[in-house]
Amino acid sequence: MSTAPSTTKDEAPPSGSAPAPGRRTWAPLRPLILRMHFYAGVLIAPFLLVAAATGFLYAASFPIEKVVYSHELTAPVGEEKLPISEQVAAARKAHPEGTVNAVRPSPEDDSTTRVMLSGVEGVDEDHTLAVFVDPYTAEVRGSLEQYGSTGALPLRTWIDEFHRDLRLGEAGRWYSELAASWLWVVALGGLVLWFARSRARRKLRGTSGRRRTLSLHGTVGAWAAAGLLFLSATGLTWSQYTGANIDELRTSLGGATPSVSASAGDHSGHGASSGGTGEAADGAGLDKVLAAARAKGLGDPVEIVPPADVESAYVVRQIQRSWPTKQDSVAVHPTTGEVTDELRFADYPVLAKLTRWGIDLHTGILFGLVSQIALMLLALALIVLILWGYRMWWQRGRGSAFGRPIPRGAWQQVPPQILVPLAVAVAVVGYFVPLLGISLLAFLAVDIVLGEIDHRRGRAAESR
Repeated sequence: MSTAPSTTKDEAPPSGSAPAPGRRTWAPLRPLILRMHFYAGVLIAPFLLVAAATGFLYAASFPIEKVVYSHELTAPVGEEKLPISEQVAAARKAHPEGTVNAVRPSPEDDSTTRVMLSGVEGVDEDHTLAVFVDPYTAEVRGSLEQYGSTGALPLRTWIDEFHRDLRLGEAGRWYSELAASWLWVVALGGLVLWFARSRARRKLRGTSGRRRTLSLHGTVGAWAAAGLLFLSATGLTWSQYTGANIDELRTSLGGATPSVSASAGDHSGHGASSGGTGEAADGAGLDKVLAAARAKGLGDPVEIVPPADVESAYVVRQIQRSWPTKQDSVAVHPTTGEVTDELRFADYPVLAKLTRWGIDLHTGILFGLVSQIALMLLALALIVLILWGYRMWWQRGRGSAFGRPIPRGAWQQVPPQILVPLAVAVAVVGYFVPLLGISLLAFLAVDIVLGEIDHRRGRAAESR
């Protein structure tokens, strides 16, 4: 995946032989791909470098989180777990502020129960305060701010937000979307360039200088390309602009993620909760609701979400996103304890399943530690590729000067029958992936301006 590939003679095709039909098509395209790869490598690489470094830290944060917050996350194994209502009552006694947002009963013998509170002063609006309760003694073992459906605690939340938007909010999300938009272009272009080279010019042994750097860069890039393409595609699924286009496309194809119906009718005259502050806050009815979900086959780990208003039901959903995935959910009437609706992950549309698995694999959840290690290796590979790419750019220069760019005018060598469909395809992709299209237009504008400046300088020099 060469960030600044060479056009020196060590890469030139052997002379004296007629090009094969496939090479007649490839020959004019190669300089164009080289130049695009060069621009993307030099100008987008800083964004990719930040994304790779923070992505490495995020993948590593899962096992680190278990160590840092072991006191809150674990509890000594006792004889029998207390009813969930008693555990919630203990949490509310220690933290009467806010309202109960959700409850996650202890999923393992040595793990604590989480009671999530929203509307707590000092806690970010889109975060909750997680209160950790010993399921055997109802002792509150601590409370921590929590974010997201994976239950990220402060350390992982900070890294996650830095990876996603540099902790700059919505404006900061441009950086991550720009990186994801170009990663697949850089990876695919580098892969094409690498495999288009002859086997003799790919060898590493016996080479030195820039050619050795290029061989190292290309070999690692070829091995990592599939993983990088996957990270780019899945990263774009929840990006700001491209993600919206993907959601719209999925919906039009019938692949939107379904949700269980939480409507239970008007039960305001039966002592039900209002706005999630009644039964859920006191823990009343939680045991019956959980038992109804268990009877429908919802095993641990699960999350209980209180009714949002007087016409809503409890929602109990499985939250295991590691393999095998457990994402079944049921709605339970708050007064009768009857299941009013159920949704099985097996019934999800194929596109919804693929999206779920893709995101969970991207974030290191699907296969747990195995995928987290694989993500860290991919991140390290991308960091090394970028550093090698800049080194090749330096080595293209003369003496201590920085590298020369790939020559302009490559598009003029492409036959119209190839150039026109290619331009149409690029326009369609640029529209669907807006930050890719906008930045590509910016590259072209800068390139045209620099070319015009060089042209005028050349004319001025000739007139002297």
